Amino acid sequence: MKNIIISPSILLCDYLHLENELEKIKKAGCEWVHLDVMDGHFVPNISFGNLFFERLFTKINFTKDVHLMVNDPMSFVKKFAKVGADYLTFHYEACKDDDEVEAVIKEIHKNKMKAGLSIKPETPVEKVFPFLDKLDLVLVMSVEPGMGGQKFLPESLDKISALINEIVEVRSNALISVDGGINDVTGKDCLNMGADVLVAGNYLFGAPDFQERYDSLIK
Repeated sequence: MKNIIISPSILLCDYLHLENELEKIKKAGCEWVHLDVMDGHFVPNISFGNLFFERLFTKINFTKDVHLMVNDPMSFVKKFAKVGADYLTFHYEACKDDDEVEAVIKEIHKNKMKAGLSIKPETPVEKVFPFLDKLDLVLVMSVEPGMGGQKFLPESLDKISALINEIVEVRSNALISVDGGINDVTGKDCLNMGADVLVAGNYLFGAPDFQERYDSLIK
């Protein structure tokens, strides 16, 4: 049976009780945690920076799944390698051309992290194909990046299907992750299409029973 990975996005957790929130994630059985980095330029909002994560990472033993929603991703690579990111995902749209995408992937690997590439909803999934043999993860944004609580865009399922076919064709080991509007219905749709990782924020942290919601995603 395929291993299902749930990566809770702490963007929507209760920051005033962060240790309690992390404990809920751990008790539920999660092995990953998703961390959004927003610079106020690539997306309108500003979230966490590397200094916040430096403090946070000393408290967690999860796989640290960092998503850069920033301009100039190259300038962030060494900062997040230093604080202990495991996966570092950046946006195709943040790069001026394919050569820059390749250079960022190479720099992530050079700094001993796994490389992920993300695309916004309006970006054709085929833009990712030339890099699949070098990537460890592809992140399909199923909402517009930068805001939590949006509704899942169903056309994202076609992107997952196309990715699966290309990954098989080129014999890539890249995981497919989906972020945005994930719940017990949309999550199952993504998994049925072949996704490996579900990033969930509001669905998990916006409910009174985290464990129940987590279980609904994996069953």
